[in-house]
Amino acid sequence: MKARVTVTLKSGILDPQGKVKWPFPLDQWGTGRAFRCPAVDCGADISLYLRAKLGFCNCATGVSDDAELDRVGDLELLSAKFNGLRDGRAITVGWMQGRSRPYQVAMRYGSPRTALAIAFNDKCDVVVATVVAGDVAAAERAALGFLNGDLVLRWAEKELGL
Repeated sequence: MKARVTVTLKSGILDPQGKVKWPFPLDQWGTGRAFRCPAVDCGADISLYLRAKLGFCNCATGVSDDAELDRVGDLELLSAKFNGLRDGRAITVGWMQGRSRPYQVAMRYGSPRTALAIAFNDKCDVVVATVVAGDVAAAERAALGFLNGDLVLRWAEKELGL
């Protein structure tokens, strides 16, 4: 079981709130880590789901375009139906390069949601983050700040075997 953690994504301060399971069914990539940031701390309610996918990235180019981001990302955890809201953009997380793009995700039993797919790689290994929030601009700023923090970078080194 993974711990549910309320995270002030802007500053990386952790406030443990009890334990819960990874909220998605088990698939070939296993479980990941789930984080939440309440609106009072981040300006909007943000849920961030993070996991590594070893050997799943294009080794030659990394996550360099939207097609690769769509292929390696985890939006399918939410729904098989999603559409990009705009072109993605290049991002940097620690020593890794990648891409970020906002999407509208059709939910099976509810209203469509906005989500952000973020993926960044070290050689052939990729780390993917799925961010669910109403305000994707604020969520992207908060998520990239969090992903560039010591907690995630140390986790990524361990998961990627560095």
